[in-house]
Amino acid sequence: MRHLRKLSALVLLVGLVGAPAAPATATPAAPATAPATLGNGLALTPQMGFNNWNSTHCRAEFNESMVKGIADIFVSSGLKAAGYQYVNLDDCWALPNRDSAGNLVPDPVRFPNGIKAVADYVHSKGLKFGIYSSAGTKTCDSLGFPGGLDHETADANLWASWGVDYLKYDNCNNAGVDAQTRYKKMRDALAATGRPILYSICEWGSNQPWNWAADVGNSWRTTGDISDNWSSMVSILHQNESLAPYAKVGAWNDPDMLEVGNGGMTDTEYRSHFSLWSMMAAPLLIGSDLRTASPATMTILTNADVIALDQDSLGKQATVVATGVYSKPLANGDRGVALFNEGNSAKTITTTAAAVGIGGATSYTVKDLWSKATSTSTGTFSATVPAHGTIVYRVTPGSPVPPPTGISQLSDLSWRSATNGWGPVERDRSNGEQAAGDGRTLTIGGTTYAKGLGTHAASEIVYHLGGTCTTFSVDVGVDDEVGVTGSVTFQVYRDATKVADSGPVTWADAAKHLTASLTGGQQLRLVVTDGGNGIGYDHADWANPKIACGPGPGAGSHPLSDVAWSSAGNGWGPVEKDRSNGEQAAGDGRTLTVGGVTYAKGLGVHATSDIVYYLAGGCSSLTVDVGVDDESGNNGSVAFQVYRDGTLVANSGVVRGTGGPVRLTADLTGGQELRLTVTNGGDNVDYDHADWGGPILTC
Repeated sequence: MRHLRKLSALVLLVGLVGAPAAPATATPAAPATAPATLGNGLALTPQMGFNNWNSTHCRAEFNESMVKGIADIFVSSGLKAAGYQYVNLDDCWALPNRDSAGNLVPDPVRFPNGIKAVADYVHSKGLKFGIYSSAGTKTCDSLGFPGGLDHETADANLWASWGVDYLKYDNCNNAGVDAQTRYKKMRDALAATGRPILYSICEWGSNQPWNWAADVGNSWRTTGDISDNWSSMVSILHQNESLAPYAKVGAWNDPDMLEVGNGGMTDTEYRSHFSLWSMMAAPLLIGSDLRTASPATMTILTNADVIALDQDSLGKQATVVATGVYSKPLANGDRGVALFNEGNSAKTITTTAAAVGIGGATSYTVKDLWSKATSTSTGTFSATVPAHGTIVYRVTPGSPVPPPTGISQLSDLSWRSATNGWGPVERDRSNGEQAAGDGRTLTIGGTTYAKGLGTHAASEIVYHLGGTCTTFSVDVGVDDEVGVTGSVTFQVYRDATKVADSGPVTWADAAKHLTASLTGGQQLRLVVTDGGNGIGYDHADWANPKIACGPGPGAGSHPLSDVAWSSAGNGWGPVEKDRSNGEQAAGDGRTLTVGGVTYAKGLGVHATSDIVYYLAGGCSSLTVDVGVDDESGNNGSVAFQVYRDGTLVANSGVVRGTGGPVRLTADLTGGQELRLTVTNGGDNVDYDHADWGGPILTC
C-alpha cells in the first residue's frame, strides 16, 4: 500500500532563462488542502482558444497581421461556433526594455498599431484577447523580454487599459522568490483593475500548484512544456492523470497547449491527444497555424461531441479505472468513456458499466464520438483500438434496476454512478488509491468488516431506489491503513435531503454508526468530503452498509412457515417447512413433535441453523414453541435465539431431547429483519433436530 501519491515534479532551475527542464519523476508529500476557487466568475468550463507559441515561437511571422488573421479564421472556420473564444499572444510581443515610465512597450515592428488595436479587432469579432508575461525579471525566450516581477500593478493596469481578457503567466527568471508569493501578487493586481481577466498560471507544476492555486488562478500548468511528438504527449498525459481530484469548476489542471496539426504526429495520434485532453477537462488552446491547417486538423478541432466532454458543466476530470480506460462523469448522468491504446499494434480494450461508475441500468445507449455510430449495450463496452488510437464513447444509462426486496448489502448491488478522489470505489475492500482491487480488508478502529465500500475523499456514490426502500444503516470511519492522519465527513442523502451526517471523523476515531430513513426516496447518495483539512490520506470506509427495500409481510397473524424467508442455512439437509428435519433430501422429515406435542405448522432445522426474514418495520411480535424433535429420542441439545435486526430478543437457553417445548415471545416492533438461529447447545451436533413449533408472526 502506498500512502504517497506518485505525482510528477519538475526540476526547477532558479533563474532559468529558457524553457523549463524535462520532467523528472518524484514522490511529493501528501496533498495539502485544496482551496476554494478564485471566484472571479471565469473559466466555469475549461478555457478554449488559440496560442501562437507552438507554431511560431518567436519568429518574425508572429505579428499583428497573423493575430488578426487568426481571429478571422475563428469566425469563418466554425471554431468560434465550436466554443473557442480566446486569441492569445505568447512571448516576444514586447520590446526588450520598458520605457522611461517603467511600462511595457509593444514591439513596433510586430505590432505597429499597438496591442490595444489588436485587442479591439479581436473583440470586434465577438472573441476575447489574451497576453503573456512571466512571474520573473524576464520572460522565457532567450532574447529576454521584461517579466512582471515587482511590476505587477503597473502591468495589470496597462493590460486592462488595452482590453486584455486573459493572462498566461510563466515562471522563468523568478529570482528564487516563493512561487505562491509571486503568483498571488499578480492575482491581486489583476483583481484590482476591475476588469475580468482569466488568470492562467504557468509554473510547470514545480511547486505542486494543485495544492494551492485554485484560489490564485483559473488554471495551472501541471507539467513542463509539451512537444509535438507522441512520447511527449503521452508522458504529460500520465503526469496529469492522478491530479483529477483537484480539477473543479473555475479551477483546472493544465497539461499544456494542443499540438494538433503541427505535423509531428499522425492524425490518429492527434485524435488521441484531443480526446484525452477533453476527457481530462483540460484547457483547449490550439497551438497550430490555423492559416495552413488541413481539413483533418479542423475536423479534429471542431468535433462538437468531444468538445462537449471537455466543456461539461459538472467540471469533473476523467479518472483512470483500468489500463487504457478513462471515465468522466457528466452533468446529465451520462459518462464519457475513453479506450486508449498506447501500444504499437491494434488492441481490444473492454470495460463495463460498473467499472466506469454507471452500473445498475437495464441497458445503455453508446455513441462513438468520432465515428458518430450509436449502439446499445447491456453493460459491456469493447472495441478494437488501433495503435496509438483512442475510441471515445458517450454512454447514456437506460432505466435503472430497483433494489431487490429485503435487506441487501450495498456492495452487492450495482450503483447508478460513482466518483472517487483517488482510484476507483472498491467493493468489500479499502481504497488502495490506484488500480481496482489494490485495497485491503476494511478495518476501522481495529474492527474488520467483510462487506462494504472503500472510498477516498472526495467521493460520491449514487444508488437508484425507485421509492421502494425504507432504511439504511452503516458503520463509517477512516480506514486503519492510513496510519496517523486522515479526516473525512460522511453524508447520506435521500434525493436532495441530507438524512445522516457523521461530522468530521479522524483516523483516531472508532466507527460511527449511521441510520437513515429512505422512505419514498428515488435516490440514495453517499458522499465523503475531506473533513475540512485537505484530502491527504482520506481513505473512507462505508462498512457493512445495508439497505432495506420493498414491502414486508401484510397486516395480520402469519404462520411463519407460510412467509418467504430471505435466506436459510442449515446444518444437515434443507430447512423444512411444516416437517421435522430428516437430514437429507427435502420433505424427508416427519410431523413436528416436541415432548409429545405435535405442530401442524412450523420449521424443522438441524443445528447449526440460521433463517432470516425481512419485516420492513411492520411487525410487532413472534410467538413460538421450541425444542428438540422427539425423533431424536433422548439425544440432542440445542439453543434457540431470536434476533430483531442485531438485537437478541428471545433466548431458550440449552434445550435437550429429554425436555418438552419452551414458549418464546419476541418483541419485533420496528424491526427490519428477523433472524432465527439454532446453535449446538455447547457440545456437538449429534441428533440436533430442532423444531420451531407453531411460530406465529404478528404484523
